[in-house]
Amino acid sequence: MKFPSPLVYGTLIKRYKRFLADIRLDSGEELTAHCPNPGAMMGITLPGLRVALSKASNPDRKLKYSWEMVEVEGTWIGVNTSNPNQIVAGALSLDCIPELTGYKNVKAEVKYGQNSRIDFYLTDGPTQACLVEVKNVHLIRANNMAEFPDCVTARGAKHQLELAEQVKNGIRSVVLYVVQREDALTFKVADDLDKAYGVASKAAAEAGVEMLAYSCNMDPDGIRLKRRLEVF
Repeated sequence: MKFPSPLVYGTLIKRYKRFLADIRLDSGEELTAHCPNPGAMMGITLPGLRVALSKASNPDRKLKYSWEMVEVEGTWIGVNTSNPNQIVAGALSLDCIPELTGYKNVKAEVKYGQNSRIDFYLTDGPTQACLVEVKNVHLIRANNMAEFPDCVTARGAKHQLELAEQVKNGIRSVVLYVVQREDALTFKVADDLDKAYGVASKAAAEAGVEMLAYSCNMDPDGIRLKRRLEVF
């Protein structure tokens, strides 16, 4: 996934109302940017952190910039929760995710289960079909271990259980955790932050849902998958 234009850098003043962030650009200008992340953003919203913004291509958009990355202790971390789907879409088109190669057809946002949509629906490959649910990850608390979620996600737990049902019906199902940072070495579910998600994730894994996690290369021009992480 490439950014459409060069990123603009500045310093975070504050994040508020979930989708807003006040930024002081390196030029000295202060502005309000769109924060494309509805989650808790645990550990990455401290005032004074260095941030990177993308400029909107639509001149009529009210907020001209979107918050893309934040630097914490020398590591750039992706903020935009829509980017992982773009990252995975690009990787699938190049057939470069070893665990998901060989599928001829890839569709995005396909309905399944009970009023849910799967991020990617793969067909005509090693299995007749494969459902791929993508999750955005930014949190590391210790030992270079990435964790998800960073807050309660009832929707995430629902998806895990619905994928487990799909496996019972003979359909391959995968949860792909995209860690938007380079320093992650392993991954685990943060069941202490969301017990229900932990229970649902364990049940899904026992049912045969595959759990994959990848770190990312965080470059100024774009983000791409880096390496597979061991899942605990």
